[in-house]
Amino acid sequence: MQYLAILSVLVIIAVSVIVTKVATIALAHTGMSREMARFQARSAFTGVGFTTNEAESVVNHPVRRRIVMMLMLLGNAGIVTVISSLIIGFVNTRAEGPAILPRIAILAAGVAALWMLANSPMVDRVLNRAINRALKRWTTIDVADYGELLHLRGDYRVGELRVEKGDWMQGETLEGLGMRDEGVNVLGIERADGSYVGTPRGKTCLEAGDVIIVYGRTEAITRLDERPADWLAEREHEKAVLEHRRRLAREMQEERKRRREGEQPEAQAQA
Repeated sequence: MQYLAILSVLVIIAVSVIVTKVATIALAHTGMSREMARFQARSAFTGVGFTTNEAESVVNHPVRRRIVMMLMLLGNAGIVTVISSLIIGFVNTRAEGPAILPRIAILAAGVAALWMLANSPMVDRVLNRAINRALKRWTTIDVADYGELLHLRGDYRVGELRVEKGDWMQGETLEGLGMRDEGVNVLGIERADGSYVGTPRGKTCLEAGDVIIVYGRTEAITRLDERPADWLAEREHEKAVLEHRRRLAREMQEERKRRREGEQPEAQAQA
């Protein structure tokens, strides 16, 4: 009976991991970042309820609100069940002290195995594909994989650059900064007053307090964020532009090479 209760605890933990992963992906499909979605899903499921700006964005969004409400309901039921199973599995007045050790070992080994599976990249990919298919079939949530659409793989990512007072970007236009020449594209600008500028034009001017959402190579975004606000800024810009052009030239050369290698088998087959 005690070992059956421990098994039920492990099953509940496994189901909880899957539930929070489903909720994470569902929240991410509503426009939240994956990290933010994971944090909000685990917070709602455990009933911690951190008061953050992201939590307000969840409450104010009808789809996110329904997801979080379901998580809260399932989380409360799961916690009560786990506590009950633990009491059944470990509270036994007739058992000697050492008899508890095998149960603790089984529970610890089971939790460790579930933790390894939950953090396995291969398992994560399989679960993500299965959950995406299920959400697309049985829900009306927009299940577009933004990571795939933006090709967020390898060294590319979406990041934020904050314009500080006295920063090298303050008072400059996007055209004048030439970030695109460095391989960094501006997706939007969140103004200090809370307004948002989507797909800004080259004449858009940046002011202190603005947050720029950019897409590009991690190294290029980091360099922009750490660029000094003195005469070295222009020098760093020229250096970054030159490196980006060299990288584009290498990529074009590799692309031509791939095309030639692909054309050779076709020519041999026709001959």
